[in-house]
Order: sequence, then structure tokens, then C-alpha cells
Amino acid sequence: MLYLEDISVGMKRSFGRYEVTREEVLDFARKYDPQPFHLSDEAAAQTHFKRLAASGWHTCSMTMAMFVAEMEANPQASLGAAGIDELRWLRPVYPGDVLRCETEVLEVTPSRSRPEMGSVRSQMRTFNQNDEQVLGFVSIGLIGRRPADRS
Repeated sequence: MLYLEDISVGMKRSFGRYEVTREEVLDFARKYDPQPFHLSDEAAAQTHFKRLAASGWHTCSMTMAMFVAEMEANPQASLGAAGIDELRWLRPVYPGDVLRCETEVLEVTPSRSRPEMGSVRSQMRTFNQNDEQVLGFVSIGLIGRRPADRS
């Protein structure tokens, strides 16, 4: 289990592999972001995307899925998140792309009011199969501190 005390500024992790499918792009768009360039090859061809592209919100969701899988494989005392800053969709994500993630810890701050926890600010980056960054944001995660030894 990874606790706040185990995390330091500059720590980096690379993880995830997510294959983007056409069906999933269309399903997500129908439900959550029904803009024409997320739903139709013809409409997308008339835009700067040039072809069907995943919603940026879908890209965020795929990134979150990879992040949760990483936390399950490498447990940490996660208490959720306080939010994100500086969200940027840098390149389109297309059906057939294969995504992966990298994170770097920017700041670790023990809570003054809640001694059992702290916050971790991390730069999150998502890349496609060509190592082109498609998404970036700063996450503010809440994480528990190591329990006091009661022996």
C-alpha cells in the first residue's frame, strides 16, 4: 500500500494500454457528446478532425479507466480527488488509437486540518501509439497517511 509518506516530488509512473474502438467512440458520443464529428464520418470529414474522432470527455474517461486499473495493480491509500486543473485536449483521438499514460508528482502536501491525509498534485499525460500527447491535466488527489503503529 502506498501512503502519502511514500510519495515524493518528481516520482514518475508509466502505465496503461487502451485500444480505442469505433463502437465505443460512437456509443459514448450518442450518450454524452452527440456532436456530429463524434457521430458521423461525413460530418467529421468537414472539420479539422478529417475523420471520426472521440470526444475529449471520452478521452478523459479512458484515461481514468487506465488510472483506476493502475491503482488496483499498485494499491495506494486513495481517498478520491479534489479536482483537476489545466485540462487540455492536445490532439484528436481516433478509433484504432492505442493510449497509455504517464504521471509525474508535482507537489505533496500534508493536510493541516486533517492529519490522517494529504494531497498530491500530479501532471497526467495521455499519449497515443505514436507517442504524441493527446491529453494533459494536473490532478489533485487525496491520499491517506500511513497509520500510526499501534503495537
